Formats: sequence, structure tokens, C-alpha cells
Amino acid sequence: MKPIMNTFKHPPLPLATLATLALALLCAFTLSACGPADKAASATPAAEAPATDPLEVRVKPEMAAQFQVQKLAPVALVPTQDVAGRIEANDRLVTRIGASVTGRVTDVLAEVGDRVKTGQALAYVASPELTTAQLAFLRAHAASQLAERAVERARQLIQADVIGSAELQRRESELSIARAELRAAGDQLQLMGLPAGAIEQLRSQGTLAAKTAVVATLSGVVIERQVSRGQVAQPGDPLFTVADLGNVWVVGGLPEQAARSVQPGQAVEIEVPALGAQRLQGKIVYVGDTVSPETRTVTIRTQVDNTRRDLKPQMLATMRIAAAPQQVLAVPAAAVVRENDRDHVFVRQAEGRYRLTPVELGAASGALRPLLKGLPEGSEVVVEGAFHLNNERKRAELE
Repeated sequence: MKPIMNTFKHPPLPLATLATLALALLCAFTLSACGPADKAASATPAAEAPATDPLEVRVKPEMAAQFQVQKLAPVALVPTQDVAGRIEANDRLVTRIGASVTGRVTDVLAEVGDRVKTGQALAYVASPELTTAQLAFLRAHAASQLAERAVERARQLIQADVIGSAELQRRESELSIARAELRAAGDQLQLMGLPAGAIEQLRSQGTLAAKTAVVATLSGVVIERQVSRGQVAQPGDPLFTVADLGNVWVVGGLPEQAARSVQPGQAVEIEVPALGAQRLQGKIVYVGDTVSPETRTVTIRTQVDNTRRDLKPQMLATMRIAAAPQQVLAVPAAAVVRENDRDHVFVRQAEGRYRLTPVELGAASGALRPLLKGLPEGSEVVVEGAFHLNNERKRAELE
């Protein structure tokens, strides 16, 4: 018995349907042949988000009250300039003392730091020149006495009508010359350092002084000693230097570019680190006329009283020179942010939006710093909270 088979016959598809199916199969095959790279190349690129300015920072509205903003406006500012200096002895109150004769030093009586008075002996020198000068004084003294007696005899003889008046006049002339020679010999001994008492003793008793003293010609402090016992001293050799430190100089080097801005008589404030917070007031007394080729600076100096002797020569000091007031743009020192070795300030761009802006500033004058370049007048600058605002900017940059 033959199995019964059900045979189903489909009606033929229309020609349009067959064409549609063929086109669909062709598209499917084409898409399957395309790789991932082709798909990426055919995809439309998306628009990138704008890059964030690393110098700009945005704060929430509730934080904006923490940052105080002030508009830039001209203020009366007194420009100041700091000049490095040092304490020096006043050269007008310094004397260099040496021996007045050639001889050997027998005693040294003063050391560096000793306070001495005018006429005080600092050292003693034994000298053959001193002995020769004393003998010359004794000869002049004897000649003067002889001339005086000759005049007295001539006056007696002229009264007895033994000699004429011409002889008396000759002897009186010789007496005048002898007295002049005696005075000159005495002055020479004084120049050699022999005191008046020793000269009088030489005149009355004929006693020769064995040595002469090197005496102080100014009251003050011995700041230098260049002599030792046994040393041969020559006239003109500076053996001691004595300075009156009751008035001292403060000397500094002003850069040649700023030399025009300083004139004698300008007020100057002096700060000496060794004295702590103490400030000294003075005036410029000298501005140099030449420029040092080594340092390219002009020497300036002022002088200050030093009655308490707190200022010592070679102490370091800073001279703060104030000029005439000027109307300039300035920002508070608290508004300045130091970034990458440059000065910056935060400028408000809009509400809650600030930008770190580089500026060029001058030296501080009190709590203000003059603005040289970087911002126009009227710019809104953060004058309080700039440090915290910069920290907020760095944190946002890291995130």
C-alpha cells in the first residue's frame, strides 16, 4: 500500500516581490562585509566639549561672600626704595696717629676697643732724634741767656759813655735771634711729643728725656692698632686709629638707574637687623658723583647719632628712602599670589567666576604694592581670600 503524501503547491510570487527580496539580500551581504574600522570611519564625529581654563576658578554662590573684591583706583602712594648698606665710622671724626720721630717702640699702652682722651699716651718711642733735638734746645737756651747778659752789660756801658748806641743795638738784635731760636727748638720738642712739663724740666735742670710719647689727638675709641713693642716706627706710619663713634655714617650703594631719584636732604629710615625692630631716622647727606665700575652703584650716605654706642662699624643695615607722593594704581600685598616665580592677582570675571591674572608690581610701600603693568583701572581684584581662592583653583584643576 503506498503511503499517502500531502503535496502543497504555492502560488508563484509576483516579479516585484522577488526584486525586493533580492535587493534586501544584497544590502545585508554588503553590510556584513564591512569591518569595525569602516563603521568607525563612516560614523559622524561628535563635537568636543570646550577646554577648561586652568587659570579660572568658579565658586558656589554661598562661598562668594568669603572673597572681598575691590576696584582698582589711583591712590596716593609714597614710593620707597630699599638700599643695602653698612655702618661706618664718620671719617670726619677719625684720626690716624703715628710717631713724630724715627725710633724704636718701647711700650704699647692702648689696645683696640680702649676709650682714650685727647693727650693720653698710647705708646712710647726711644729716638736718637729726640736726644739731638733736646741738645739743640739746651744750646739755644744757653745762647739766649748769654745774649741777655750781653745786652745788660751794653746798657751799663752806654750809660758810662764807654760804647755807642750802635753796639747796644747789635747786641739787642743778637738777643732777638737767640730767643727766636729757643722758641723754635721748644716747638720742635713739642712736635716730637715731649710734654710741656718735660721741656720746662729740660730748661731748668738740663734733664734729657729718654723717650717720647705717641699721644691721642682725639677722644674716642681705638679701632685699629698697627704697632708692637720693639718695632721701628717712622714718621707718618699710622700706629693707631682713633674714632669718635658718637656719630656714625650709614653708607649704601644705590643702583645707577635710580641715582636720579635721590637727592641730598631726603628723609631715610634705617633698619639695622642687629638692633631688632628699632628704626632710626636720618637724612641723605651725600650722593656720589661717580659710578663704581665693579658694582654699578652710586655711593650714598647718611649720618646718625650714636650716643648709646649701639651702632658698631661694619654692622649691616637697610636704608629705606622715601620719595614724593604719587597717584598710582596699587593693590594690597594680601591680594598678591606668587605662582611660577611671578606675581598674580585674582580678577572677577563675573559673579562667582575669577581668573588668576599675571601682573608686574613695584616694591611694597606699607601694605600696598604699586601696579606697573597687567590690569587697567577699574578691574575688580580680590583683595581678601586670594590664597584660599588659589587653593580652590588648584583643587579644581586636579579633579
